[in-house]
Order: sequence, then C-alpha cells, then structure tokens
Amino acid sequence: MAADSTRAVGVDIGGTGIKAGIVDLTAGELISDRIKVATPDGAEPKDVLAAVTEVLTHLGVADDPIPLGVAFPAIVKSGRTLSAANVSDAWIGFAAEDFFEQGLGREIHFANDADVAGVAEMRYGAARDRSGLTILTTLGTGIGSALLYNGVLIPNSELGHVHRAKHGKDAEAYAAYSAKEREDLSWEEWTTRLQWYYSHIEFLFSPDLLVVGGGVSKHADKFLPLLKLDTEIVPAVHRNNAGIIGAAALAVA
Repeated sequence: MAADSTRAVGVDIGGTGIKAGIVDLTAGELISDRIKVATPDGAEPKDVLAAVTEVLTHLGVADDPIPLGVAFPAIVKSGRTLSAANVSDAWIGFAAEDFFEQGLGREIHFANDADVAGVAEMRYGAARDRSGLTILTTLGTGIGSALLYNGVLIPNSELGHVHRAKHGKDAEAYAAYSAKEREDLSWEEWTTRLQWYYSHIEFLFSPDLLVVGGGVSKHADKFLPLLKLDTEIVPAVHRNNAGIIGAAALAVA
C-alpha cells in the first residue's frame, strides 16, 4: 500500500452496524458520505464479508486500489482474531485478515476497533501531540480501550474486562453505556459506576490523559463534569467516526 497516499477507506465493523467512508488523511476527516449497513444476524465471517463488500460498492471503491483499513471488535494479533465481542464465535482463532484480503481481492490493514479509534484521536483528535500515557475508552455495548504512549499504540488492551472484586462481573457489564440503558440508570447513577471504573484505571496505570469515545461522548457534558479524578479526562473529538478514520490512517502506516 502506498505510504504517500493522501486518502484511504476505513471500514468499522461493529456488533450492530458496519460503517465505512473515504478519509482525507491530511485532515483526518471524511470526504464521502458515511455508509452504514446492519451487521448480519449471527455475524458469521462470510456474511460480514458480504456486508463489507456492500458498503465498499456503495462508496464506489469496490474495485479501486485505494488503501483500505478494517476495524473489528476483537483482539487482533498477526491478522488473526483471538476473541469475539458481539459476533460469531467462528471468529475466535480465525485468520481474518487473510480471509478479507482473499474475499475482497486486495490488501488491507486489519486491527482492533478500539485501537483504531485511539489512533484517530492520537493523530487528529483529543490526544494529538500529547506525551506520556493516554488511555482511550469507548463506552457502548461494552468498554473498549486503547493505550497510547508518546504517540505509539500499544495494541490489544482489554481494559473493559477488569473485574470488580467480590462481584463476579467485569467492568463493562457494570459500567458500559449498555448497562445504563439496560437498567434505566440516571446520568448521576451511571456516573457513580464510571467513577469506580476510571478511579480503578487511574490507580492501575497513572495515565496522563483519559479520552472517552463512543456515541455517548456527544453527551459528555452530562457525565464527565461529575467525575472526580486526578487525571484530565476529555471527550473524543471524532466520536463514532473514529473507527473509520483510524482504520483508514493505519491502512497507509
């Protein structure tokens, strides 16, 4: 893939939707419509591949050699998916990058969805030009995380799965945005859970900056001011487009 390309396509595969767009890599902005289709029921590999092909066709780049990056909700190591969050268990231990490259007939860059969101914020958003340790968390169905140290991504952190002592549940079951919706919590009630979570992450890692992403970040004024932390905590700039932008950026890295 051409390292001097000024544009690339990012595809963000989630448990409920698959989003894609063409990105200006100089500005870190979408220069096309954002195309979205529903993630197929069961999210089996062949069905997800067909849906990705559909969004690329809608964008008019299915046969274009433009660099392509794909974000996926799983631990990704050497192109293999080692976990499965809200997708079929068939992805566990699956050679996903090779599968997509063969199915799409092109090279791609394949990475964890929270990691690519972190890259988007590091290059073009809230963590740009920040030194030390930045931790981005995405609050949604679960809690994704990205560790960024002096401008370098440390891949495949899973900080949504830290456990609450004596409670038997991990952090995302207790404090993800889905828990707020599922239990009909007020912003104040939910923030009490976030306070536990971010205080715990702060104690474990002593970060220099915390960035909060995911769709709920557009409501950051309703909960971030209620948190009492020693670490600066700010909303992500790119919100739900971060996966598209970060995946595109990594496609030419």
